[in-house]
Amino acid sequence: MSSPLAPGATIGILGGGQLGRMLAWPARRMGYRVVIYSDEPAGPAAQWADHTVCGEFGDADRVAEFAKQVDVATFETEHVPLPCVDVVLQHTRVRPSRCVLEVAQNRRLEKETLARLGAPLPKFTTINPALNLAEQVREFGGPCVLKTTTGGYDGKGQWLLRELGDVAQAARELNSRGAVLEEWIDLEIECSVIGCRSESGEVTFYGPIINHHQDHILDISICPADAIRESIQTEAREVTRMLLDQLQVVGLLCVEFFVTRDGRLLVNELAPRPHNSGHLTIEGHVTSQFEQHIRAICGLPLGSVEQLRPAAMSNLLGDLWTGGEPNWNAVADWPTAKLHLYGKSDAKPGRKMGHITTTGATSDEATAAASAARSAL
Repeated sequence: MSSPLAPGATIGILGGGQLGRMLAWPARRMGYRVVIYSDEPAGPAAQWADHTVCGEFGDADRVAEFAKQVDVATFETEHVPLPCVDVVLQHTRVRPSRCVLEVAQNRRLEKETLARLGAPLPKFTTINPALNLAEQVREFGGPCVLKTTTGGYDGKGQWLLRELGDVAQAARELNSRGAVLEEWIDLEIECSVIGCRSESGEVTFYGPIINHHQDHILDISICPADAIRESIQTEAREVTRMLLDQLQVVGLLCVEFFVTRDGRLLVNELAPRPHNSGHLTIEGHVTSQFEQHIRAICGLPLGSVEQLRPAAMSNLLGDLWTGGEPNWNAVADWPTAKLHLYGKSDAKPGRKMGHITTTGATSDEATAAASAARSAL
């Protein structure tokens, strides 16, 4: 086991978005230096960092320049190419790990790994792009969901297949890319558990957190998950613990789950990084997901994950700016509402520009406040 990194050491973050921004804040508060690697010199993460190395993930020389400046590197997106990570590993350690990243960024490998480890999964199969898609769908059975093996997020790279016309359209858009077929789920609720594991094997959990989506983009997250049976919550944490240990994660791992109407808990996908659903931990918990990740990758003991009050988070998308600047004063009318803006210059429809977190005496109270505060904008 490596020696802990004391404050004054330098943490490198691959990726310059809002998750890197929210990782930078607790790291700097704890006395660490933060270096960002991003193609945006003034992006969300760069605004809160000590230094930014600007470059593309494919620029090996710039990546090496970044890696030589840091004592440990992590990533704020699972879409960091593996060759980029290999360059970083020549100069410093990477956490959670290259292996975990490789699993999370390829749906086929992810599902095969989860199946091998015994995690509960929807029925799935890998598509052979050389064969007729309609015949493979017919053999698998419908309705089902077609998902690209790489590059999909927030509903992109997914097609719900109910009839042959859906298959023809999906085949054209898929364009011979790798894909998996997954059974369509009679969904009751979606939730996530964010686990964190230290190098010594200490494990903590946030959630389950209930997640509501709008147009495939996370809309509202709620914790605690009062609407989910305690037995399902316990199973979700047990599955997350198993995956943290089996994958030897050091840092955060978010496990997204489906809960079906017939009572099954199924793993949807993994994210080895801070997760959108965990933003509410900043105000809702003693230790936020972001500080916990910093503690883990630096070899420090993990912090308390006691929940201080029920909390809810509502995403702020670029659509809010369609009619002009939102009415920020309206948020202040809600005493528990906390506004987080990510420092993005262009407000585009569907783009995550910020979020509001609210707390309350109950989950329902916090959720109502999160919705109302956003509506007031």
